[in-house]
Amino acid sequence: MRIILLLSTIAAFAASNASAQSINFGDDSSEWANDGECDDGRFTGPGLTSTPLLQEDVLADATDCKRAFEAGRLTLAGVAADGTIDFGNDSGEWSNDQECDDMRFAGPGMTSTPLLQDDIMRDATDCRAAFNAGMLTLAGQ
Repeated sequence: MRIILLLSTIAAFAASNASAQSINFGDDSSEWANDGECDDGRFTGPGLTSTPLLQEDVLADATDCKRAFEAGRLTLAGVAADGTIDFGNDSGEWSNDQECDDMRFAGPGMTSTPLLQDDIMRDATDCRAAFNAGMLTLAGQ
């Protein structure tokens, strides 16, 4: 029984490290980097700042986000462990305008206007269509 518990613990640790290694956390160029809170809107969980998320902090708070992710205090917002993306719904003010407004994504299918925290997972149709057309990727991938 102890061997099974030990092996499952090792497997879980290896899986979490593999997941962390496949995420591009970016760099520490944010004004709010290294303050102990993740400011990157691609993440969710208790390791995320309680202040408004800003577009310029995506991929710009690597150390804080990686530490919180590895401690199990963050996950990628709307992305399952197997990589399946939950695009959310179309409840955002700018949904269904043929531009993705969700700061979790990057690419030519994105809007050129500033991205807002309120639009995370709230522009599903536009983001899914652009993603499926190869015009978007998850930011940092």
